[in-house]
Amino acid sequence: MITGLAALSAAIWVYLLGFHGRFWQAGPVLAPAARSAVPESGLPEVAIIVPARDEAEVIGETLASLLAQDYPRFSVILVDDASRDATGAIARAIADPRLRVISGAPRPAGWSGKLWALAQGVAASAAPLLFFTDADIRHASGHLSALVAKLEGRGFDMVSEMVRLRCVSLAERALVPAFVFFFQMLYPFARVNDPLSATAAAAGGAVLIRARALARIGGIARIRGALIDDVTLAAHVKKGGRIWLGHGVLAESLRPYPHLGDIWRMIARTAFVQLRYSWLLLLVTTLGMALVWLAPPALALFGHGVARLLGAFGWVAGMIAYWPSLRRFRLSPLWGVALPLIAAFYLAATLGAAIAHARGRGIAWKSRAYAKGAA
Repeated sequence: MITGLAALSAAIWVYLLGFHGRFWQAGPVLAPAARSAVPESGLPEVAIIVPARDEAEVIGETLASLLAQDYPRFSVILVDDASRDATGAIARAIADPRLRVISGAPRPAGWSGKLWALAQGVAASAAPLLFFTDADIRHASGHLSALVAKLEGRGFDMVSEMVRLRCVSLAERALVPAFVFFFQMLYPFARVNDPLSATAAAAGGAVLIRARALARIGGIARIRGALIDDVTLAAHVKKGGRIWLGHGVLAESLRPYPHLGDIWRMIARTAFVQLRYSWLLLLVTTLGMALVWLAPPALALFGHGVARLLGAFGWVAGMIAYWPSLRRFRLSPLWGVALPLIAAFYLAATLGAAIAHARGRGIAWKSRAYAKGAA
């Protein structure tokens, strides 16, 4: 029995390393764009749309970095989503004709706050390209140019990137690289970027999309209740279009997660939504996580004979797969030894989200509660 369990766990790792879309790779990367030979008059106009709610601490830095883009044809639309702090006032105090600040209208029933803000920004723009970015991201001056070059150079309908996440506190160093790693396991970037694969995903912090592609799927209204809005948007766009997802080096998140509880809440916010509120999927996920992450170290430490060897193989395989992510965050490869414990933390947060759901607690984000139907 134990040996069979160990063999199954090892077989899963053989599949993951060899046949699961090379999820462990640290690429592709959105590189800075080379100087374009296309005259400025031939470049498409870009509307940068920033949904913002209670972002007074970072909005000034975010907008300053956006207004410093070296791309020649863009405007910035900030939608103040009923902020209770000085977000709108800080934005309006910036004297730049390229910046427009909109006071968001009351959120209709069935809409998530972010998507309602984005919809208002889209309605206020006539640009052929739309850049959706969060209010807590700092952009290098060449970021927009790189995104447009990627979109136009390969004829994509949408490009997005996993911006560099903050990795300073002990909690962030322990858990944030794993967040990116597990995201890549769920949505291998190579499969996302393969037009023949059904896998679709995006990273909502930086999404450049053609206005006509958004209109083709029915606009933001098509996904108005989605809490995992980036992946949902990508799934709709990829049906009949081409998308690209990569890692970013030209943008970084300013959002801190100083404590374990902060990251727990970030995971729990969408963990059970990701499983479509399905208790069966939760059970399958729990068993799968146990086989992939918990069984190998347990077998390596406490097993005997072949079971111990197979457990050691699975544990080492996980560490090897994790190393590219650790290098990206400039962390010691020794963090890979703790990956089973990190995975256990993510599993516990997922189970916590399911228990909260069972107790009738809805999902809360930015001081807003969302019902079960917002999936």
